[in-house]
Amino acid sequence: MRKVTAGFFHSVDGVVDQPDQWQFDSFDAELGEIMGGLMMNIDTVLMGRVGYEEWASYWPNAEMDQDFGGFINSVPKFVASRTLTKELTWQNSHLIEGDLFDFVRGLKEGEGGEIAVMGGISLARQLLFAGLLDSLTLITHPVVVGHGRRLFEPGEKTTRLQLLDAKSTSAGNVVSTYALKQV
Repeated sequence: MRKVTAGFFHSVDGVVDQPDQWQFDSFDAELGEIMGGLMMNIDTVLMGRVGYEEWASYWPNAEMDQDFGGFINSVPKFVASRTLTKELTWQNSHLIEGDLFDFVRGLKEGEGGEIAVMGGISLARQLLFAGLLDSLTLITHPVVVGHGRRLFEPGEKTTRLQLLDAKSTSAGNVVSTYALKQV
């Protein structure tokens, strides 16, 4: 069975929104190697509408000397949205039709590599709480941002996680991977 993973750049105070505004000065070569290793097994991407719209306006026209640009433009992307109705224009992008959870279960049962949630804060949360997210990687940068969206909001149900792996880099980044704790 295929695994569904999610990863987010994360500030010490929990912000995952707009990491391009605050993580640049601590993104070191070690973190680049870790990120490359995480991407190696991904062959399908799930996105939320907001992330899709932001990334679709940037990555197709970005400088392609970056490894991530080549990856994200070519990989099949499935977009979860209740409001998008038109054909998606970004290369290899498809709108998810029908029930999101049924669609993800179908992907998990199919052939292929990892399925990664990218650019989808609420999508990752929904999949985690539905028991469909197999691992969550938080790449915590040594910065307090002070404002912005967080992965988890006050009032959400208590959910226990199990630490699967943790690494740190010389620039002070901590890469922690979690799974839902089986009780």
